[in-house]
Amino acid sequence: MGNHILIIDDEKNYLLILEAILQEEGYTVTALSDPVMAMTYLDESEVDVVITDMKMPGMTGQEVLESVRKRHSHIPVMIMTAFGTIDRAVEAMKSGAFDYITKPFANDEILLSVRKALKLSHAERQNRLLRESLAEKFGKETIIGNSKAIQDVLALAGKVAPTRSTVLITGESGTGKELVARAIHIASDRKDMPFVSVNCMSLNPGVLESELFGHEKGSFTGAMALKRGRFELAQGGTLFLDEIGELSLEMQVKLLRVLQERVIERVGGTETIAVDFRLVAATNKNLQDEIAAGKFREDLFYRLNVVNIHLPPLRERREDIPILASHFLRKFSLENNRVVHGFTPGAVDYLSAYEWPGNVRQLENVIERCVVLSSRDVIDVEDLPPELRDEETQFKSAVDLLPLKINLSETLEKIEAALIRRAMVHSGFVQVKTAEMLDVSKSLLQYKLKKYKIAAKN
Repeated sequence: MGNHILIIDDEKNYLLILEAILQEEGYTVTALSDPVMAMTYLDESEVDVVITDMKMPGMTGQEVLESVRKRHSHIPVMIMTAFGTIDRAVEAMKSGAFDYITKPFANDEILLSVRKALKLSHAERQNRLLRESLAEKFGKETIIGNSKAIQDVLALAGKVAPTRSTVLITGESGTGKELVARAIHIASDRKDMPFVSVNCMSLNPGVLESELFGHEKGSFTGAMALKRGRFELAQGGTLFLDEIGELSLEMQVKLLRVLQERVIERVGGTETIAVDFRLVAATNKNLQDEIAAGKFREDLFYRLNVVNIHLPPLRERREDIPILASHFLRKFSLENNRVVHGFTPGAVDYLSAYEWPGNVRQLENVIERCVVLSSRDVIDVEDLPPELRDEETQFKSAVDLLPLKINLSETLEKIEAALIRRAMVHSGFVQVKTAEMLDVSKSLLQYKLKKYKIAAKN
């Protein structure tokens, strides 16, 4: 992954100093004193971050920013400015600059900002590559992420897609189970046939039976005409049964018979109709617990659970949050005819540290809200909803996720690990700053990082 930084400054001393600082960190650096030439260089090179001075002959930092936003909108731009022109830097932030740094600058300050800018740049690049590769394999709309957990999900979906096997997708609400089901359909040899989706929780048992099996004219009051059910409508294609754990025991028996015999009878009918569909089911429940409680048939579970794909909650794949946020920002900016370039480092920190009890669906809603309500060209911390900014609300939402019956010592360790992870994110993974935020010694922090297997660097 690239770490190429372009520095633009007409003051040669600052060019040399900054180049030395960044090269010492292992970054590839191109330093140019002519901003017009730098724009030509940018068109012909792979650059991850641009650092530009504000006041330069031939082209101001604001003009550099506007040019980069127009031609290379995925590249974060950092502005350097003398103390007396901070107001202009703040205006640049409103126009989409990633961050601004005052001269003379502290080395650790600029390195922290560069790390965050690179993180965002890499997320944006991964997002583009993922969209292209996933669109080629699964179609335009599929689950987005670069974490190992989500790549394992996509790899398994890709393996099972060409087969006829029944798939059970498990995971919390809002994790994207239907997207995975659609991806499996699009990557299968049934892709040109219907994808039919049914939410088993949204319909009462009587209506659900008619929806699935269809009904004959006059079979019940209000049945004015023959209606083909979802089993028939999915002929040759894929039937997706969402929230399958909500099926009544009676409907479970009927579904089991369809899966065994591959025939149905419409409600009120006597004709046997052969059906050919590939079943993908999903649930946010633990079906084995439901079996133990007598609420779900074991024989149906084994019919469904031929291949299990488990979707992890968003809090367990935090590295995907900036990628997803960028994806949703682009989506809702286009839908609402808004020009929103990205997120400030602080906003990315808050998004990455939040627990997301509603998972990807909640993140999507938050980004849509930000795009609609923000008056700026870049999303800042104050544009985020209160539950993401308020520490007490965050803590309460995390506690609410816990079951009432718990092992106290294990739970306290989980909470401690979560607080350390959040502080690491907010500090840009700088251990000294993390220790200060948590009011502990650096040696104690290092012990805790090792104990909880928390990566010291992202």
